[in-house]
Amino acid sequence: MAAVAEQRTRRWTYEEYARLDDEQRYEIIGGELLMAPAPDMYHQEWAGELYQRIVAHVRARRLGKVYFAPVDVVFDAQNVVQPDLLFIASANLSIIKAPGVFGAPDLLVELISPSSVRRDRYLKKGLYARFGVKEYWIVEPGNKSLEIWKLQNQTFDLHCLLEEKGKLTSLVLPGLDFDLSEISGS
Repeated sequence: MAAVAEQRTRRWTYEEYARLDDEQRYEIIGGELLMAPAPDMYHQEWAGELYQRIVAHVRARRLGKVYFAPVDVVFDAQNVVQPDLLFIASANLSIIKAPGVFGAPDLLVELISPSSVRRDRYLKKGLYARFGVKEYWIVEPGNKSLEIWKLQNQTFDLHCLLEEKGKLTSLVLPGLDFDLSEISGS
């Protein structure tokens, strides 16, 4: 129990995080070490289908690289996250290093579960805007919804909101075309 209290009161850095060796998934937001629990199967189905659609689009057009969790995205020493999906445009591939991504990807996707609502919808959204992520998708498989937020003046504005059905329109991935109803379980 003391280790849990220590994790909440001390400020963690990327260097300390990188030395953790307990097979758990963690993130650091504002120096706070947060455990990232394993996703449920519904989450995995949605993440897999979104990944397949995005990666096919990106590869066909040679737009950059797409990654699937777990991948460390290191914004700075006290902010390290593991988004569900991420896209890095060809012009920004230099931020990819062997241990992870060091800088802001062009697109980050988080699939929200009941235990991650506060972290994904508020903490990470603010963090991603602050570090210059151009587009942020918040996906709620339980509600069958997808929100696309675009960066404008260092804050996110809602670009589109889909519930159960509707055409997806991404600014970062122009031409990406599918209806939300095509995703498993919709």
